[in-house]
Amino acid sequence: MNFSQKLDEAVAASRSHVVVGLDSDPSKIPDLFLDAENPVLEFNREIIRATKEIVAGYKLNVAFYEFLQEKGIEALRGSMKEIPDDLITICDAKRGDLDNTSELYARTYFDTYGFDSITVNAYMGSDSVQPFLNREGKLIFILALTSNKSSSEFQKTDTGGMKLYEKIIQDSLNWGGGGRVGYVFGANHTDEISEFTKRHPEVPVLIPGIGAQGHELEPLIRNLHTERFVINSSRSIIYSAPKGCTLTQLRETVSASAQELNSGIRSVSR
Repeated sequence: MNFSQKLDEAVAASRSHVVVGLDSDPSKIPDLFLDAENPVLEFNREIIRATKEIVAGYKLNVAFYEFLQEKGIEALRGSMKEIPDDLITICDAKRGDLDNTSELYARTYFDTYGFDSITVNAYMGSDSVQPFLNREGKLIFILALTSNKSSSEFQKTDTGGMKLYEKIIQDSLNWGGGGRVGYVFGANHTDEISEFTKRHPEVPVLIPGIGAQGHELEPLIRNLHTERFVINSSRSIIYSAPKGCTLTQLRETVSASAQELNSGIRSVSR
């Protein structure tokens, strides 16, 4: 089964296009986990248990784990084991380097940790991402238009009748023989999302920027012309319960936050 097929099945089974971002910061997780041997791992386990029936998958930003050194790697491995096999997993690493270096990144995140997909920066060209494309059944999400404030400084630069992000998309669509490439579009780029998904409804799209980043859901959904999309939400779900909450309060609040986003997505007519 390739990534797109797994995504289709996960969305259909969960009736959800939501992926939860496990960007777990020890300074922000509820106090009840702070005495645990590995607070981040225990927190993540509870987030996954509270949401696994109502989401399509999970995205883990590796910076939050590498920062914690040995405990972080333990939390990353343990969190991946907790995620059901039928849900998609996204490694948010934004890698892209010389081919021999990218090969080691691919071994780490695909072969060792078992992620289904990874975010990559294609600025260095096709050979910098080829090792990721060589993994059967895996997918790379190439950065197209990101949701941060300064994204347009380079991404929308004119390259001679075509913006830089458009050039990246045009050249990369068939890398790996096709079917192994998706794209990251920030939720604020609704016009560009509309144009891309009309042309390429078969290509998976990862959309950050809803929730804590404050971009609106309704115009985004109205401009989507594909079912192969996932909307990532991190802070607005995993930190939705107060820091002094009980375990029951955490489970109920986190589940309700994920359900609210999912319901919002489904309520908008396209």
